[in-house]
Order: sequence, then C-alpha cells, then structure tokens
Amino acid sequence: MNDRLVPVMVLTAIMTATTAVLVLGDEPAKSAQDGFRSLFDGKTLDGWEGNRELWLVRDGMIVGDSPGIKRNAFLCTKQEFGDFELHVAFRIVGDETKNSGIQFRSKRVPDSTEVSGYQADVGQQYWGSLYDESRRNKVLVQAPADAVAKVVKKDDWNTYVIRCEGPKITLTLNGLKTVDYTEPDDSVARSGVIGLQIHSGKALEAQFKDIRIRRLK
Repeated sequence: MNDRLVPVMVLTAIMTATTAVLVLGDEPAKSAQDGFRSLFDGKTLDGWEGNRELWLVRDGMIVGDSPGIKRNAFLCTKQEFGDFELHVAFRIVGDETKNSGIQFRSKRVPDSTEVSGYQADVGQQYWGSLYDESRRNKVLVQAPADAVAKVVKKDDWNTYVIRCEGPKITLTLNGLKTVDYTEPDDSVARSGVIGLQIHSGKALEAQFKDIRIRRLK
C-alpha cells in the first residue's frame, strides 16, 4: 500500500464515523447545543415519581392511564427547577371534555395525592390557561378562547412552551402565546417540581413526550 494513502484513508474513516454519530445522535446533539436536556429518556420513568399503577411508558411516551379516579394524580420530577424554559408535547386520547395539565414550580401536598402550584391547563375551556392548583384554586389567566380555538388540536399532539423567569410566566400553546403573567405575590414559591396531571373523574388517558428543559440561571 502506498504510504501516502494512509493519512487520507484515516481522515476519511474519521469523517465517516463523525458523520454517522451526528446523524444517529442528531436530537441529543441539538439539545446539547441549544442548552436543553431531556427530562424523559423515552424508555423508563427514571427521575420521576408517582403512582406506577396509573403512570407508565409506552411507545416512547409517558402515559397517564386512569380507569376513573376519585382524586387528581400526578407524576412529578424528583428534581426542582426555578427559572427555566420547558417544552412538552401532549395529547388527550378520546373524550375531548377530559382535563389534564402540566404543573411547574409546584410542591407535593403532604398526605395527599395533590400537587400545589402553577398549572398550564389542558382540556375543556381551559386550553392555554394558567391555573393555580391546590393553592389559590383559581384561573390566574384565562386564555383567549377565539384565538386558542384556531390552534388547538383536540384529537392530536399539541405543544406547550412554559417559561418562568423571576415573577414572570409565559405560556405558549402551539406557537400562540396565551399567557403573559407577572406574579404579584412575592411569597409564592419560584421553584418546584415539574408535574404531569390526570384529572379525577371518568376514565382518561393523557400522553406526554419530547419533554425538554433549559435552565435560565
């Protein structure tokens, strides 16, 4: 073999291997570049805690599968987050009147199935709205119904972008900013867990995937 060909062959092999890694690992590479990291590995519930009779992994999704429950149930991260940007894809299977949501800056309520804190609401007339779950128990910001109706996909995947920075919270549903809220109460917690909800009531299946977060501080 011509010795002058060896460096060229080695370089070609390195470039081929690098290209393969970039192609096969495109999404992790992209996440690393933009500062996001996944909260769900697509296979297990590592890093999450909740009732495993109601929460499971199926086909790369986190599934809340309720046969009908008397009290709300939540799957929560073990880690807390303060200032962040969170991206989540979700859908409710079947009855569009069912209700779900994504908790953030939240805390488990002792001796209860409930979680207390902010919720990006899902379902019924609450799509895109900001609710205060098990704390003030009210809608803090009602999303604009007419605008939401044009973007929401009741039988398909939807996306939330939830951004918290200091007292300011924004929710973006399928590209539409539905909430721009500044918390007036300085005593309200500015950090907590991320949680996924299945609502009490009749049977419900809520699915979540592509859960990525980037800390802002």
